[in-house]
Amino acid sequence: MIVDDPTAHRSRWHWRTLDNAAGGLALDLGLYAVSATFAAITAVTSTLLPHRAWGAVAAVGYLLATLTVIAQLLLRRRSPTSRLTGLPARWAVTGLAWATTTLLPLAWQSIDRAGGRTDRAQEEVLVVEQAGSRLLEHGTPYLGPDAIAALPPGEQLMGYTPYQPGMAMFGLPRALLDTWWTDSRVWFAVGTALALALAVAALRRTPATTGEATAGQATTAATQRRDAALLRGVQAATVLPICALTLATGGDDLPVLALCLLALAFAAADRPGRAGLAVGLAGALKLFAWPVALVLIVWGLTRRAGTRVALGAIGLPIAALLPALLVDRDALTENVLRFPLGHGLVTSPAQSPFPGYLIASALPAGRLIAAGLLVAAGVAIAVRLARRPPRTAVATALICGYGLLAAIALMPTTRFGYLLYPLALLTWAPALHRPGDTPTVAVADEGSGRTTSA
Repeated sequence: MIVDDPTAHRSRWHWRTLDNAAGGLALDLGLYAVSATFAAITAVTSTLLPHRAWGAVAAVGYLLATLTVIAQLLLRRRSPTSRLTGLPARWAVTGLAWATTTLLPLAWQSIDRAGGRTDRAQEEVLVVEQAGSRLLEHGTPYLGPDAIAALPPGEQLMGYTPYQPGMAMFGLPRALLDTWWTDSRVWFAVGTALALALAVAALRRTPATTGEATAGQATTAATQRRDAALLRGVQAATVLPICALTLATGGDDLPVLALCLLALAFAAADRPGRAGLAVGLAGALKLFAWPVALVLIVWGLTRRAGTRVALGAIGLPIAALLPALLVDRDALTENVLRFPLGHGLVTSPAQSPFPGYLIASALPAGRLIAAGLLVAAGVAIAVRLARRPPRTAVATALICGYGLLAAIALMPTTRFGYLLYPLALLTWAPALHRPGDTPTVAVADEGSGRTTSA
């Protein structure tokens, strides 16, 4: 027997109360106001020059969005049904905020960089563009260990490409033509926008209600709730400062994230084959997508579509790896395995003060302890997947979000910016609800003694 989980109902009610306050405008105001403060502080205090440049522009963009929402709130008090305070207007403000806090500083920095400024891009931008050049010239985006060792000590870190081979595609435009619009960040933004647009379209085509409830006010209310949740998910992947800053200054994580969100949208639309292709494309870019692919395959198995999901989710990353493997196996191993695991010629500078890093750096045998905790978390998630596999896209997104959050917290080497993955995935989950999805808990069936769960 399956029963509703009252705790899940209460937590969902509290979130909806906050999210729906003043028609969603209250939380919009908080998001933009806090983001404006963060951007202003970044502009003044950051030790990274691209971040300071982003903050100076983005603070103005967030301030404009904040003032616009304040105007909407005042208008709503006088005219609650005004179209200028409704959901389409909120979408317009979100688009304006993304343009002014992400796309404008991205274009500005790209133009400055093309004009000769060397402080207008993070190192990953250069790494991806160098990978594109090597792919075009040598058929592989990777340098071998001997070639990296031959570089001056201060340049060896930049010799590594700790991404999957597909990431080099974003560097190909720069390898062909040296101008501002071939900056890899421009193409990261194009890929991100395209994936998010497809995700929104897929979810909007999914019916908000079924059965007799498809008529009248019930349909309108369900559609509005779904679209409001979708807007919140898009905000988390675009105007949230951790995403806006990352795309404007570095950017390689955003197309990976957007493709993962697209895969979950296809899962919610009951398109397992397309979900596998989307997450497979993400996995061909970066390892961070592989856990999401694994959970989606388990979701597919619950719908007798595991093979369809796996064909894209596993097949595309393997297809991307094969050419690099055939051209130079040692270079692939050095960049994709040894360096991320801390066994390269140089170590990664990613050292954010999360528990895993603090344990690894402060305790005797700390790296082993942190690795053990990370493995234990992985085993716990595997047991959860085996005992209660996710049967909905919502459950899949939540497992991916919380799982990546645990992994980021426990990894000995990590970055604060990686939090964009779990934050966006968890915020995306409410938009994935399908008709009939209800929070449930597993309880024993009185007649058979079996346990059933949603």
